[in-house]
Amino acid sequence: MSYRIINGKPFAVEEISSLHSVKNERINKNNKTDSDSFKNYLNSEIKKNESYTVSAHAGERLKAFQLDSSDYKRINEGFNMAERKGSKNTVILYKNIAFIASVENRTLITAVEKQRAKDNVYTNIDSLVIL
Repeated sequence: MSYRIINGKPFAVEEISSLHSVKNERINKNNKTDSDSFKNYLNSEIKKNESYTVSAHAGERLKAFQLDSSDYKRINEGFNMAERKGSKNTVILYKNIAFIASVENRTLITAVEKQRAKDNVYTNIDSLVIL
């Protein structure tokens, strides 16, 4: 009887053929999972340009601004414009409100009204989008 060492464990040669069929079954299952996960990834990438995340801090600030769905769509357009230009962190100016956003993560970090923004300095941004 012959033995082979695979990953530090001895296997009889007859057992290897059964291991090979089990491995092929795993590959087939993984390919199905991979294609399913690719489909999910592709759908998430397609939807990525249609949405963004609002941080908890920005969410608290947005309650005071009385924005509607068309306003949120315009802000999303600001994300898309900044992304097309290769921006990473941006300030989106819209209706006397400055939205500080991470374009890479598609996240609205905070929002500041014009009256509260006086004497403030915005750092670590690489672009400004005026809507």
